[in-house]
Amino acid sequence: MKRILLSGVAALALPGAALAACPAVTVADPMGVASGTFPQQYDLAEFQSAAGCTMDFAENPAIGDLNARIKGNPALPPLAERLPSEPLVVAPYDGIGQYGGQFDALSNATESGTSDFLSVRHVNLFRYSDDLQTVVPNVAKSWEWNGDFTQLTVHLRAGHKWSDGAPFTAADVVFWYDNLMMDTNVMAEPKDYALAGGKPMKVEAVDDTTVRFTLEAPKPGLIETFSFTYVQPFQPKHFFGQFHPALDANADANAQALGYENGYELIKAYYGNSDWMDTPSPMLTAGDKLAGLPKDTMPTLESHILVKETTEGRHYVANPYFFQVDTAGNQLPYISEMDETYVGDEEVRTLKLLNGEVDYKSQAVNLTQAPVLLEGQEKGNYTVDVKPGIASATLTFNVTSEDMGKRAVFNDVRFRTAMSVAIDRDQLNEVVAFGLGTPNQYIGFSPRPDFIDEKWSNHEIAFDPDRARALLDEIGLVDKDGDGDRDLPNGDPFVLDWQFSTQASSSQLVELIAQNWTEVGVTTTIKEVTSDEYRSSQSANTLDVMMWGKGQPAGSILGDGEIWVPPFDGYFDVRTGMLWAEWISSNGSAGVEPPAWVAELKGELDTYQSSAPGTEASIAAAQKMVEIMTGQVLFIGTINAPAPVYHSNKLKNFPEFKTQSYEFYRTYPYRPAQWWLSE
Repeated sequence: MKRILLSGVAALALPGAALAACPAVTVADPMGVASGTFPQQYDLAEFQSAAGCTMDFAENPAIGDLNARIKGNPALPPLAERLPSEPLVVAPYDGIGQYGGQFDALSNATESGTSDFLSVRHVNLFRYSDDLQTVVPNVAKSWEWNGDFTQLTVHLRAGHKWSDGAPFTAADVVFWYDNLMMDTNVMAEPKDYALAGGKPMKVEAVDDTTVRFTLEAPKPGLIETFSFTYVQPFQPKHFFGQFHPALDANADANAQALGYENGYELIKAYYGNSDWMDTPSPMLTAGDKLAGLPKDTMPTLESHILVKETTEGRHYVANPYFFQVDTAGNQLPYISEMDETYVGDEEVRTLKLLNGEVDYKSQAVNLTQAPVLLEGQEKGNYTVDVKPGIASATLTFNVTSEDMGKRAVFNDVRFRTAMSVAIDRDQLNEVVAFGLGTPNQYIGFSPRPDFIDEKWSNHEIAFDPDRARALLDEIGLVDKDGDGDRDLPNGDPFVLDWQFSTQASSSQLVELIAQNWTEVGVTTTIKEVTSDEYRSSQSANTLDVMMWGKGQPAGSILGDGEIWVPPFDGYFDVRTGMLWAEWISSNGSAGVEPPAWVAELKGELDTYQSSAPGTEASIAAAQKMVEIMTGQVLFIGTINAPAPVYHSNKLKNFPEFKTQSYEFYRTYPYRPAQWWLSE
């Protein structure tokens, strides 16, 4: 198990009035980086041993009033009864914070653009440290693998509790797996990360604080999945069990008494029917039934819990049972309340950022907004850092389009190649990224590992409109009616209908690419839509062109290979081959059979995921995966560019991010529970 190791202690000055008796300490950085740059955290026993003190605990003075706003929560017991027996001790970046304040967030819309804010309160079994390389415990106390990565044993914290005070135990992990992930009444089919070698895992509670995952095939990347994603491998069995037919014979009757058709419908009202954790709560969906429900939202382990939701936004208060404390014994989080406002219009969002009305934002802040935001920093009392990105805007065509003429064209690798070389990426870089980006082809892995040949990052990206025209002519996409635009081989007009969201990329990038394609004779119409509209149309298989940010670090692919199998990503991202996916999931009884290279790609993925990282088998499989995917030009890369990270100067203990990215779950490595507001 990788851990940041304890290597000494040093005194840390306390600001203002101390909140607890045990002095705050920090730990010298074993990596040789300035103290505070890398997160430091400890279990209570190791911290007290290193610090030479017994920690006393203190709480937010307003926590009782905040708890009173959580429907269904009883009056609070003393703090010592709310914390685990071994809370996670977190050393703040700069110093002990102050309780209180409201964190103001800005999102695009319900379920669209909310992952940025979700990552501020998120927890998982483990997490990446902010070096983005080291996996450390979080909800879990520790873990260990067996020798061949077929059995993972996870140890939880004794006395850990849900936000309503109920015990959190290994049974909650088993419930998540057996009764949500593996129940087709909740999840239509298992996610790749929940399988090993394509087969379900055995998840069992050894005792209250020990859970064991037994795998049919090695999968060393499982801990990565439980570190960097929004997926939480635990759900409150004590709450959902009364409505789950597999656990309670009266489940349907219990749900019907509350106005729902059956138990599963009530579970979906709280949990949704996906693993995305920001689906609308009953506060938005239950209507008149809300008053009779036992809770407005399901219990959580996160730092804050939802207490209000409308079509205009959400409001949260601090979780009185949160399992983390700082090095002075103060229960985290410091920030009492969080407010999220939905604003769909990019110009309005930019104005709110300029006015300093937001405490933190990075998602859907495009590089094209950076100049005006940088200029307004002093007046708005905020800071903008431009940081490297991991994913980049990536395009694909609908290879299972319902339009058979277009489907035939989109399936021709010559067409995809032509459309790639028709893009002037140098122009994109200069106009959209101010020369700060790097033209690239999509290779799946991002950043490109050393074991992947650089040639694939440059595959078919050289701007060559004459070659594009020749390839289009070769496959029969010529101007048949003399109007100057290319037609399908059957004579029908060939027009690409491109619907895009600015959450994925700037409109400038789309306009430039559409112009490039039109100049080689492929008429391309563009239309900006909301993220929800884009995703709905993509799922319905009605789009011609799809685009979103795409790319995953090598470690995360070990645990989740979703981007390598049809439809090549999740609901929130860029996908193609929807009918290929249907054919695979139905064992050939529905959909469209994919070409042979799709199965070959899946085989190499299985080898990569089951091999120990760095071995010859792992490297060879990864190289073959890139050769197949990039050689087919199924997805077309554009430019990899940096992007802004915005935060208010009132927000303290806020470190400098290494990357502006979704791929390490945005703020999650930077321990936002220890952020605090100076006003």
